[in-house]
Amino acid sequence: MTDQTPDGSAPDAAAAQTPDDLPFERAMEQLEEIVRRLERGDVPLDESVAIYERGEALKRHCETLLKRAEARIQKIAIGPDGRAAGTAPLDVE
Repeated sequence: MTDQTPDGSAPDAAAAQTPDDLPFERAMEQLEEIVRRLERGDVPLDESVAIYERGEALKRHCETLLKRAEARIQKIAIGPDGRAAGTAPLDVE
């Protein structure tokens, strides 16, 4: 029996895939698995450093994808008659 990642792929295949190639959901799954492994505390130091670095890359990728999604979200502008009058950028601050 071989070890597998939560998505059923071999660990080497998941590690070889760059975060930029992953959709948000897959990147989050991998990041959550890294956190679980590090929290267990049973990972050798060298491997801990490597998976921590992968986690940092996944975190940056997820943040980038979220910022892109926020930029695409628009709010509906309501006209004086109460009806939709178009769209405007969503204020995220």
